[in-house]
Amino acid sequence: MNELINNDRIAKIFGIKLEEYREGYAKTSMIIREDFLNAYNIAHGAAIYALADVSFAIACNSHGIKAIALSMNINYRRPVTIGKKVIAEAEEVSKGRTTALYNIKVIDEEGKIIALAIGLAYFSQ
Repeated sequence: MNELINNDRIAKIFGIKLEEYREGYAKTSMIIREDFLNAYNIAHGAAIYALADVSFAIACNSHGIKAIALSMNINYRRPVTIGKKVIAEAEEVSKGRTTALYNIKVIDEEGKIIALAIGLAYFSQ
């Protein structure tokens, strides 16, 4: 998994770090930088989405089979400001032969929910 995140250019751009992973699960984090802010001086939704997406990618690729996202829907709950650490946890909730569903939760350091997402992955054989 370290190779996957090390080769992920978006993860590098956003400074996303892999905190933990196991089969069907991944936890990543990043610090909100000034260049992640929108016009209201809060984290841009794209930055939060990127963090959730990287966790999703690691969780669905944790089976040792190449997996790609078919879709990911995200709902934003609370804003985040500069300097704050945000954490994304992706967890598999249903897996079939070729697809799987993942819940992705993005929280702040206090455990407050920033965003919730659901992702659908496809496993190429």
